[in-house]
Amino acid sequence: MESKPVVKHILLGKFKQDITPGRIEDLINGYANLVNLIEPMKSFEWGEDVSVENLQGGFTHVFESTFDSLEGRDAYISHPVHVEYANELLSALEKVLVIDYKPSRII
Repeated sequence: MESKPVVKHILLGKFKQDITPGRIEDLINGYANLVNLIEPMKSFEWGEDVSVENLQGGFTHVFESTFDSLEGRDAYISHPVHVEYANELLSALEKVLVIDYKPSRII
């Protein structure tokens, strides 16, 4: 059985020291709400680092969005609601890393 193609958009971030926990929560809720506002965005998950290996390079948060295609991801990236939100989020981050990939399964 062949699975439907997807694209994962991963953002790793470290918030600036002066960003309050309440502001971080607001930014995360804003990110999660994009799935309701931008049709190509199919799902959103996030979490805070809980690794014991100490290999996270200072990143503290991970955000994962899923799209059906590269075209859907492209539409999301250029969508005015995303652009406005991304400017807000990026101004609160000290470090950021973004990777997009198409998951492969080894059976």
